[in-house]
Amino acid sequence: MTDFNRRTVLGALGAAATLPLVPGMARAQDGPLRVGFVYLGPVGDFGWTYAHEQGRLMLVEELGDAIETTIVENVAEGPDSERIIRQLAQDGNRLIFTTSFGYMNPTLKVAKQFPDVYFEHATGYQRADNVATYNARFYEGRAVIGTIAGMMSDAGTAGYIASFPIPEVVMGINSFQLAAQRVNPDFKTNVLWASTWYDPAKEADAARALLDQGADVIAQHTDSPAALQAAEERGVFAFGQASDMSQFAPNAHLTGIENNWGPYYVERVRQVLDGTWSSTDTWAGMADGKVVMSEYRENVPEDVKAAALAVEAGLVDGSVHPFSGPIYDQEGELRVPEGETMTDAELASMDWYVQGVVS
Repeated sequence: MTDFNRRTVLGALGAAATLPLVPGMARAQDGPLRVGFVYLGPVGDFGWTYAHEQGRLMLVEELGDAIETTIVENVAEGPDSERIIRQLAQDGNRLIFTTSFGYMNPTLKVAKQFPDVYFEHATGYQRADNVATYNARFYEGRAVIGTIAGMMSDAGTAGYIASFPIPEVVMGINSFQLAAQRVNPDFKTNVLWASTWYDPAKEADAARALLDQGADVIAQHTDSPAALQAAEERGVFAFGQASDMSQFAPNAHLTGIENNWGPYYVERVRQVLDGTWSSTDTWAGMADGKVVMSEYRENVPEDVKAAALAVEAGLVDGSVHPFSGPIYDQEGELRVPEGETMTDAELASMDWYVQGVVS
């Protein structure tokens, strides 16, 4: 495995600036299949990037000498990502996973230049003949933690640290609030936008601000355990994000949503190896094992745990859907009538908040 950071790769690009760049031509390859991963944060964030890295490690364990992997950490969404994706293709990587929403357009642009390279973009919605998309139904896990928050919050108010207002994040907030509201109709979710995926100092400050505003439980759609640690300092409960973060806040941590990317990575790399890869759109959840819950800690009462497990079971067997009507928006308008359920297309373009969300 080769491990680069953004500075290393950009330095290499600068050193190679005098060499001709030939669109569509990757470096010839013999031996193992070369697979590249582009990461938004550091592999030690214990959140989003850490979960993808655990998936890559599973891939290496499963396929061994048949593959050679390269990772690039701390790649900002924007021009840097395009240059780094292109460099991975030029270096002979025949399959490249780009693991953040903001890599979508750069991935598509590079893919046009390298039609013989396969690209997989996480959380995106645009595809091409050599570009597939993959995502997980994180909102299912948020229905589980929303149920717990609704039952355990004395204040009836949660603080929710959000990254950016894209549909994936908005639907997670709404799923959390709807689940809590089903337990406590007066429940409120106060949202604070951090405008970052990973910034431990900002995440901790956001958690403290939400607690100062009256929340007594913290949820997050950012990547570090800093918010959990702030909750631990204040003696309140919180939920992990993307991986098991209980080690950072053993008293505050109730459970968390874990992203299990490994099986998908193994499946897709095998398809490249055996020549069956095709451009697909994958959106899997609890029923597929892509979204799992961390261990319920001893601070979760038995009745609360039973309710959470019941929601989990319903999500797996299809009897529960977080976005079944009736659902009202912030203005009190009926958005989803009783007896109806939002479609995947509606969820993937969600740009409104449900009743009880304060943002």
